[in-house]
Amino acid sequence: MNQVFLDTAEKQFLYYKQLGEKAMEQLESEQLFQSWNEDANSIAVIVKHLWGNMLSRWTDVLTSDGEKPWRERDAEFVNDISTREELVAKWEEGWNCLLGAIRSFTPEQLSHIIYIRNEGHTVMEAIIRQLAHYPYHVGQIIYAAKILKETS
Repeated sequence: MNQVFLDTAEKQFLYYKQLGEKAMEQLESEQLFQSWNEDANSIAVIVKHLWGNMLSRWTDVLTSDGEKPWRERDAEFVNDISTREELVAKWEEGWNCLLGAIRSFTPEQLSHIIYIRNEGHTVMEAIIRQLAHYPYHVGQIIYAAKILKETS
């Protein structure tokens, strides 16, 4: 059953990755860096946040806290990405880190305790936590893309 969970989690992550990509592909490059209002994050900022979170959470996941000392979360909300290519590279790097970790787990490791911000989680709980977090942001990307397409 644990292998079924891992396979299902990977399938779900890939589904949301694809949804985000389809939304971004519909936009002109400059739209990826626009906000539809002053309080909204651009798609580029959302991607940068996902990238930072994925690298922090899934790098050395079994041996180090998921909130890495090198992560600069606040900086994730300041856009310094300037091209679609750079944006796609960060998107892919983050997802590859996550998927690499998921694919490396054995079914027995799902009950191992790992830490996120010094709080213990089983590997399964950490996966579920991120299955709630990442689709939330992919939904923001889809919503932003719809608004930006309508206003262009």
